[in-house]
Amino acid sequence: MSATESSINIARAAAKAASAKIADDIVAIDVSERLAITDVFLIASASNERQVNSIVDGIEEELSKMDLKPVRREGRSEGRWVLLDYANVVVHVQHEEDRVFYALERLWKDCPEVDLQLEDAPAGAESE
Repeated sequence: MSATESSINIARAAAKAASAKIADDIVAIDVSERLAITDVFLIASASNERQVNSIVDGIEEELSKMDLKPVRREGRSEGRWVLLDYANVVVHVQHEEDRVFYALERLWKDCPEVDLQLEDAPAGAESE
C-alpha cells in the first residue's frame, strides 16, 4: 500500500507553499507502509527561526484554503522544529542545524520519496 492521492496532493500543496517562502531542501517521504497513522512526511528547512515560522505560516495559510487545519501543532514557540500534523500528512519544518542533527531522511531511507512536482522558482520569488 502506498500513500493516497489525497495525501500526495496535500503534501504537494504544502511543498509549494514552503517553496514560495524560500524553504530549503523540500522532501516528501511515503511512510504509509511503515506507519499506520500517516501517509507522508514532508520535510523542509530554513536557516533561522524567523524563516521557519514564516514557512509554517505559508503552509497553514495554503492548506486552510483547502479547508485543512492541523490536528496538532508543536514547536511553534521555539521556531527550531515545527511539526504540523494533518493526520495523513505530517509536515516537519526544521532549522537547518536541527535537520542535519536529527536526519529524518536517514531514519526513513527505506521509504520511497514522493514526487512533489516542484518547479524551480526564480531566485527571490516569494508569495504575497
